Amino acid sequence: MTEPREIAERLLDAQVDFILSEVSGDRFAEVVARDVATVLEVADTIVFRDVVAVDQAKLTVRKVVDHGGDSPLLRELLGVLANSLYDHIAGNDDYTLGDVVEREPVEALLEKILGMYGTQERLLDRLSEAPTAGPVAAKFSDMLIDDILEANKKIAGRVPGAGSLMSLGQSAVKSARKAVENSRVGDLAARGTLYALKRVTNAIRETLREAPVHGAAMEFWDLHAGEPVSGLRDYLSQADLRELVLLVHEIVKTSRNKEYVGLLLDESVEVFFARYGDHTLAGLLPELGLTPDDISEEILRYGPAVIEAAKRDGVLAARIRERLEPFYTSDQVLGILDLTNP
Repeated sequence: MTEPREIAERLLDAQVDFILSEVSGDRFAEVVARDVATVLEVADTIVFRDVVAVDQAKLTVRKVVDHGGDSPLLRELLGVLANSLYDHIAGNDDYTLGDVVEREPVEALLEKILGMYGTQERLLDRLSEAPTAGPVAAKFSDMLIDDILEANKKIAGRVPGAGSLMSLGQSAVKSARKAVENSRVGDLAARGTLYALKRVTNAIRETLREAPVHGAAMEFWDLHAGEPVSGLRDYLSQADLRELVLLVHEIVKTSRNKEYVGLLLDESVEVFFARYGDHTLAGLLPELGLTPDDISEEILRYGPAVIEAAKRDGVLAARIRERLEPFYTSDQVLGILDLTNP
């Protein structure tokens, strides 16, 4: 008479072999298609908000942002990725910028930005209110005067007798500037340049509203749209790109766990629940742009290689046996086998 434990061992061996056969060869694709359909059928009966609470989701989102924003992998990858993109992707001569980015959305974005008059006015007003705006405006005026004098000097050099006159005028301007810098008039000049800056901001405001800025900007876009993507590297060196990427990451890393950011994340979760909380789990897939075929395809893309690697040296079989053995050797199963064994 066969002992119950021996029968249990044989049944355990049979089930381990059965499971291995289910995930091997062509059978694996059939099993994936069957199980995905079954899981989605069950998921279509489960409402999202019935299994996920708002407070739970908030904690999860905060944890993902907090841990993911400063992961060692991300820190290591960003710098290397920036270098690689600059060397290989941005250096591509086979595609133009117009091949990558459509003209219509660029034009719509530009039109929207130029039409945000309230934002423009606020930014220009705040610029003129900045404490250092006066000195900046004064420096700008100095540079502008120098450039004009230099240009006029070059022109005068080609006119007989005009060079000496320009030299005298240039010396007078420099003397007046020095006197202004060394007297109380300097403060008055600073206030004057600040007033001039406000006048400049008004001019900028009117230019944005009335001048053909939109057309000029689109001409600039069209000029670059027909050039290879590699031409963009003329605007940015590899070191600049890497530094910018790391600086942006630093901003994200140092901001991710601030209280205000947490409030933003919480609000995002509440908006998601308000919009999709009554969907079933399966009903969320179309909203994410996924289909059952997409899920099966991705499982089949990576699953077979992972399973075959796990099957080597009996590792997968040992893990399956480890999970099933407590059931087959339990007193309950051995008792059932003992009853069925005359």
